[in-house]
Amino acid sequence: MGLVGRDRLRRARLGALLGAGGLVLAACAQAGAATAAGPLRGPSPSATPVTSTSGPGATPGSTATPAPAPSASIGKGEGTLQVLTFQGYVEYGGTSSRANWLAPFERETGCVVKLDRVRTSEEMAARFATGAYDAVSPAPDLAGQLVAQGKVAPLDTRLVAGYKHIPKRLRELPGLREDGKVYGIPYLWGVNQVVHEGDGPGGPAALYGAAPAAIRNSPLSIADAALALGRTRPELKAEDPFQLTPAQLDAAVKLLAEGDGPDRVYWDGSLELVRALSAGPVRIAQALPYHLDLFRRAGRPMKAQAGVPVTGWVDSWMLAARPASPNCAYRWLNWVSSASAQRPAAAWTGLAPANPEACGGHARRMCEVYRVRDSRWLRDIRFAARPTRDCGGRGGECTDYTDWAERWKQLVK
Repeated sequence: MGLVGRDRLRRARLGALLGAGGLVLAACAQAGAATAAGPLRGPSPSATPVTSTSGPGATPGSTATPAPAPSASIGKGEGTLQVLTFQGYVEYGGTSSRANWLAPFERETGCVVKLDRVRTSEEMAARFATGAYDAVSPAPDLAGQLVAQGKVAPLDTRLVAGYKHIPKRLRELPGLREDGKVYGIPYLWGVNQVVHEGDGPGGPAALYGAAPAAIRNSPLSIADAALALGRTRPELKAEDPFQLTPAQLDAAVKLLAEGDGPDRVYWDGSLELVRALSAGPVRIAQALPYHLDLFRRAGRPMKAQAGVPVTGWVDSWMLAARPASPNCAYRWLNWVSSASAQRPAAAWTGLAPANPEACGGHARRMCEVYRVRDSRWLRDIRFAARPTRDCGGRGGECTDYTDWAERWKQLVK
């Protein structure tokens, strides 16, 4: 989910705040806001990898079940790979010797990764515009912008062995496909839930009532308000919470504003959320399943609101429109789609892996709390896409992400 000018990943010891257990918050991922959309996409043929007819289609590092051999395979690596990602999404052992899923890739492919990490999508958009990167992992709002501007290339998924193991629901999200072409390989995903202490207030709009609440500090949190209105004001016909007409956007922002006040918390990082629920008047919040699990393991009686629709987001890997090292880039996409890479990434970030085969070892608990193997649950999540004036390509008159960002700025002063 998008956040304007926010930390993508914040790590903090929260045992004292949570009480029992002295738990350590391993990680919690958040996405950043992108800038305005640009001209329509124009893919570049220079993004095509050099192929051969004899080499293997998968990198040796993947532990996923081998995919059928593609008609073409990845050619010889160029030696170096420029990667742009969020902090925590790719670890090389600098934070912890136990968190290093970069070294195996380099050892098994011969591609040396030049890693550049950022904290917000605003920072990522700026870096990507000025740097010569081969691969990038944007949040949904920035991903949509990069596709629209032609800054990323369509992918040959035959060269990505782990792609077939990712659920169809994630592979076919509108933000990752356009005109029948695939632009993103799903990597990690999350869900926004309404959590509360004890019985708490009920109903889909409870988060926006008079009671003090904690809400993610993101323009895309407007979508959650629109989703609540879908239950309380069906006449608005807000079927897609991420593609809103001006009237629907007005109604969603109005709902958010009605419960605004000095006790409301707009949280940027997990530490702020936990403090709000532990030491302040807040008893209801927008949070991740990881947060709910954290509180429960600490002996806190937190519950998730049941029977209401939820929003989510998928962060993906994309190929630059004109990569200097397309073969190494495809080897990287192959690697990050595998269980070998997604398992430690999910355990480290507190998010769900896109590849269910990663649901073992240290990632098992994350897969359980996010219900990764529950296809019905996955089908019901409204995953984020960048708001656009053409209503996500369906035609009509909707509002753009820049409209959302401006309205959010006015709300959160």
